[in-house]
Amino acid sequence: MAVTSMTRKERETFLGDVHVGVLALAEAGRAPLTLPIWYAYEPGGALRFITGRGSRKGRLLAPGAHVSLCVQTEVAPYKYVTVEGVVASVASADIERDVRPMARRYLGREGGDGYVEYTRTAHPDQDDVIVSVRIERWLTMDFAKEFGG
Repeated sequence: MAVTSMTRKERETFLGDVHVGVLALAEAGRAPLTLPIWYAYEPGGALRFITGRGSRKGRLLAPGAHVSLCVQTEVAPYKYVTVEGVVASVASADIERDVRPMARRYLGREGGDGYVEYTRTAHPDQDDVIVSVRIERWLTMDFAKEFGG
C-alpha cells in the first residue's frame, strides 16, 4: 500500500463523513454525466443517494448500471476517496424515511426540514427514487500522511 493510501477504516470513515460527492455515470454516445450529489454511507454498507426518477441522472440509474463517486476535502493537505460500484436497487423514496434524513444530514434539522417543505410545495409531483450502490472498488489518497497537516 502506498504511504498516502487510506486504510479500510480510514476510507470508510471518510466516505461516511458529510461531503458533497461528484457522481459519474456512463451515457451512450456522450461523455459521462458528472454532477454533484448528496449521499449517505455507513461503513460496510451500500452508498445511497436520492434523485428524481425522470431526471437525466434518474433515467441512467437502473440496477446493474456502473457508477463512480468521488468525495474530497477542499483544503490542503488534500484527501479523497473514489468508489466504483454497481447500482443494486432503485426504489421509490419516502419523504420521512429517505428524503428528510438526507436533507438534515446536509443542512441540519431546521434547514433540512425547510428544504423538504420547499420541495414539496415547489415540486409537488416530483417522483424521487433512492438508489443503492454496491461498492466494488476504492481509490484513496491522504496527502497528510506524506506531507503532514
